[in-house]
Amino acid sequence: MAKVELKGVTKIYDGNVLAVEKSNVTIEDREFCVFVGPSGCGKSTTLRMVAGLEDITAGELYIDGELMNDVPPKDRNIAMVFQNYALYPHMSVFDNMAFGLKIRKTDKAEIQRRVEEAARILDLTTYLDRKPKALSGGQRQRVAVGRAIVRSPKVFLFDEPLSNLDAKLRVQMRAEISDLHNRLQATMIYVTHDQVEAMTMGTKIVVMSEKRIQQIGEPLYLYNHPINKFVAGFIGTPPMNFFKVSIVEKGGKVLAEEGTFTLTPTDVQQKHLKAYVGKEVWFGVRPEDLEYHDAPAAENNMAVKVTNKEPLGAETHVFVQVQNINVVAKCEPSVNPQLGDTVNFTPKMEKVKFFDMESEINICEPEIEKKW
Repeated sequence: MAKVELKGVTKIYDGNVLAVEKSNVTIEDREFCVFVGPSGCGKSTTLRMVAGLEDITAGELYIDGELMNDVPPKDRNIAMVFQNYALYPHMSVFDNMAFGLKIRKTDKAEIQRRVEEAARILDLTTYLDRKPKALSGGQRQRVAVGRAIVRSPKVFLFDEPLSNLDAKLRVQMRAEISDLHNRLQATMIYVTHDQVEAMTMGTKIVVMSEKRIQQIGEPLYLYNHPINKFVAGFIGTPPMNFFKVSIVEKGGKVLAEEGTFTLTPTDVQQKHLKAYVGKEVWFGVRPEDLEYHDAPAAENNMAVKVTNKEPLGAETHVFVQVQNINVVAKCEPSVNPQLGDTVNFTPKMEKVKFFDMESEINICEPEIEKKW
């Protein structure tokens, strides 16, 4: 397989429309790298530049150490799985999977071997004679993946391949593609707007927003150490809660005052927040880091009114209002407040985040290394 390197890769369309700005990413050999971000952030354009379907305006792309900027797609030894399957409706599953090999005039016996092996891996052996219209959405997507596998490419590219499937099938296909990566030990680049897919599938995640890379890292590292407010809010489900607090100093301690309650940061947080005394900052806390209490806690107690609740069986999501902002807490299923009740939560202060009001950078973790 191969290492993929993007060095300052930029894409500008006609009319000076910026699509991707100075992307620097290294995807190691056999790595499963997921590009994730909202619609229009530039992730699919980046993938298409790797595939050769979009010209690179500036910067350099290397695959296996070779400069690829001007190499045609057919000569890059990559295979791409598209969002809409892109199967030939008049061809059988076998012929769809074999088509690329036939175009390259591969030996018939070798085509038969590769297609049968891919069908075995993807559990498609009994469907080889069927046409795409006789397959379910998940089966069609497996055929599209099989068509890529038979190519034995250096790099697999996936462009939001699960977005057309229902929720149950998406979970199943996530597991199948992850298992496929483990079996093939291939270099894979996967694009999605679904952060759950990114967290559960990728060995490395590239978070993008506003045409730029925001942060690169392993899934749990991004979850625990977001570099800015955007990454903190994008990674995790339900997303992190944010509201404004004022940083003050009283009795030698740095405190975060919301208005109706006061929070005491940890010693490490106080050290970094001291420079923000007299200013407002963003306070971020994940739903799972809000602890429910039957009675007010002695410190860091948030007394808030319930506006909604979602009993989900294994857990209950309780919605409250802070500064006219909906804040959600993940609670035990036994927690069952009524709408309008005042309830008590305390945030796990060692896990909360503080972000600069203007730059939105993570104030208390300046050691987060920027590698892009």
